Amino acid sequence: MLKFVSVERDMPTKRSADARREDFNEIYAEYADEKAKEQSGRCSQCGVPYCQNHCPLHNNIPDWLRLTAEGRLQEAYEVSQATNTFPEICGRICPQDRLCEGNCVIEKSGHGTVTIGAVEKYITDTAWEEGWVQPIAPVQEREESVGIIGAGPGGMAAADVLRNAGVQVTVYDRYDRAGGLLTYGIPGFKLEKPVVMRRVEQLEKGGVEFVLNCDVGTDISFDEIRQKHTAVLIATGVYKSRELPGPGAGAAGIVRAIDYLTASNRKSFGDDVPEFESGELNAEGKRVVVIGGGDTAMDCVRTAIRQGATSVKCLYRRDRANMPGSQREVMNAEEEGVEFEWLSAPKAFHGDPVTSVKVQQMRLGSPDATGRQSPEEIEGADYDEPADLVIKALGFEAEELPTLWNQDELTVTRWGTIRAEFTSGKTSLPGVYAVGDIVRGASLVVWAIRDGRDAAAAILEEMDAGATAVAAE
Repeated sequence: MLKFVSVERDMPTKRSADARREDFNEIYAEYADEKAKEQSGRCSQCGVPYCQNHCPLHNNIPDWLRLTAEGRLQEAYEVSQATNTFPEICGRICPQDRLCEGNCVIEKSGHGTVTIGAVEKYITDTAWEEGWVQPIAPVQEREESVGIIGAGPGGMAAADVLRNAGVQVTVYDRYDRAGGLLTYGIPGFKLEKPVVMRRVEQLEKGGVEFVLNCDVGTDISFDEIRQKHTAVLIATGVYKSRELPGPGAGAAGIVRAIDYLTASNRKSFGDDVPEFESGELNAEGKRVVVIGGGDTAMDCVRTAIRQGATSVKCLYRRDRANMPGSQREVMNAEEEGVEFEWLSAPKAFHGDPVTSVKVQQMRLGSPDATGRQSPEEIEGADYDEPADLVIKALGFEAEELPTLWNQDELTVTRWGTIRAEFTSGKTSLPGVYAVGDIVRGASLVVWAIRDGRDAAAAILEEMDAGATAVAAE
């Protein structure tokens, strides 16, 4: 260990921009064994590991880096898996530059961060190849059951913990495949779909039942799910897109990011996607404008490049330093040919179908309540940007679940997210818990996994307390 002085930071080889524009394969190669050992050996083994403290899951990062450096890879996997249900997924899509790697002590000292995400991915990919990842096999089965609404990362993480404890688990989801945004939201160049599907298959082999193409409130009522199960966990995520303001915002050719990305991912599965074939959700040969500065916007611009767009531009109302998306993703997008128009916001849309966007130039003014500078219009500074396809990537809001599910007693916040107890996920309804984006608002996959694991632990604690009380009687 402690090789950071003599060994420089070295990421896995990245495919050339020209090559990766041609497909949806992941852009980074895998570490070779010796390279993984070498890079893990750069860890300084801090007494206070800031990488671990800034990881939402508090992964034991220094421990599995040391084990990897020593060639004890199976043990490294076991330590990694102990705190993270899907380490190979987090290793691929977590914004490490804002979390673990961004707080690495040797990064702060100018030596370049340990490549934590790349090593995490390597450890678990190797575990799959070597057969170390096995289906869930509970020591003892329990009679209690939990119904989970939503097969995204939060729901699947909770299902894993509960099933390992022997609880009977049924997951209900509106889509035809499990995985949520991991399956239909995140493009293959960041997360290849077999990586998600093998986790779903592992849960199925371990006894988790998936009820797919099931829209709660239509195909089955929320009350029916409550009656069938000891406890219910809501992990639906947030899918309601924020709308664009301005004249012409309802024109044809202006589409939601979630619809656009879902169509692209369905094509990768070989599905029949009429909206893609018609060109409605296909960027091929088009001038594309994406509006937004988060990771969803980065997914959209990089997808459009791969679909063969004539040009791809991203409008964001603040500057580069203040954008919410990963800087690593911005760099990848720029390499692939995306143009960023900073301090720019849409003011109106011309044509139906859309032919151009009227762009208002902005400047950063005084800080708002959060300390972030607010964008202000520069009077008289606007221009028309030609566009055949405009993609709205302005973030997501919660659906009105109390109304959709006829549950007036389900308390929500002023943002429409479910009000749930910190850590446990308990809601205002007895025996009902909620986790992930439907509680936090649009957030990171790693936080959904954390919430799912915490709520599962709280459910088990409640079940054990109930069993103890019955036994005492």
